[in-house]
Order: sequence, then C-alpha cells, then structure tokens
Amino acid sequence: MIQDYFRSFNIFSDHEITDLIQNFTPREIRKSGYFVKEGDRCKEIAFIQTGTFRSYYTSDDGTENTFCFRFPNNLLAPYSAFITGDPSVETMQAITDSKLWVIQKREVDHLINKNMNWTKLLKLNAEHEYLELEKRFFQLQKDNATERYVSLLQNHPQYVLEIPLQYLASYLGITQRHLSRIRKQFSF
Repeated sequence: MIQDYFRSFNIFSDHEITDLIQNFTPREIRKSGYFVKEGDRCKEIAFIQTGTFRSYYTSDDGTENTFCFRFPNNLLAPYSAFITGDPSVETMQAITDSKLWVIQKREVDHLINKNMNWTKLLKLNAEHEYLELEKRFFQLQKDNATERYVSLLQNHPQYVLEIPLQYLASYLGITQRHLSRIRKQFSF
C-alpha cells in the first residue's frame, strides 16, 4: 500500500502522507503496455501497487536488452530522465497487468519547495538507485548466470515465474536455452 511505503521512510507525518497521497492518481497498464518509451520525456513517477515491469534499452541492431525488473511496492521512473528532463534512454514495459499510483513531476517539484522532507526522500531514493546499480554492476562482473538467477529467485520468488523466459535470459545475459538448463536445476 502506498501509505505504508511512505511511512517506511520515517520522514513524513501521517498528515503529510495523507496530503501527499492526494497528489497521486490511479492508472492501470495492461500487460505489454508502457509506462515510458525510449526517447520520451519523463514527466511523472509512479508507485507500483500491483504488477511487474521490465526496463530495457534497444541496441543498434534492434535487440532489446533487459537490465532491470520493478516489482510491487517500488517506485517506477527512468530516474535520470525524470531528474534531467532529457529523453529517456530506456523503455519501461508492463510484464503483467498493473495498477499504479502516478504523480506528475510538477507536483513533486511543488512539494519539494513546500516541504524539505521531500528532498530527504529523493536523496534516499537516489542512494537506493545507486546501490541497486552498483549491486547489478558487480553481480554482472562477479557472478555467473546461475548465481544471478538464484539471487533473483531469493529476492523475488513470487514474481520470477511471471517473467517470460526471453526477458529473464536477457537480464541474465544468456540465451533462453542456457536459462532452460539452469531452471532444470531447480524444482518448480
């Protein structure tokens, strides 16, 4: 629940959270729909109530390279495009039917000017994004595909089975055939 997410930071009072929630609007995105596409400007950020998203970029040869998954109770936005206003270098696509709570960037900017707690939240979010990026970088450098798959299973077991094999294989940096061999090691 979105209130619990903001409460978990121990920054906002219940009254601030109530005021904050009023700035969000609900949105549903069907499976295979997009939150943002590569080249679009990002003017909003979302909280994922239900559903799973993948973030990918398209290489020069047209290959879609999945580099991130987003699960419920997390924020969703191409972070650098949200901050800079530049076109997004990534696409965020729903893997399942999804329900979001969306807030416009202009509202976030207004809240920042009105309440310093928003600056604290954005700082914590930026730190979280950095740590996730660093973790992913080292995982790709140090772990083999099986270890990366096990990590995904340990952290998000309820969602891994929803992710199509081609997206999982792309995320792990292997072929679908290799992923099938890895999956056979685990009982489902």
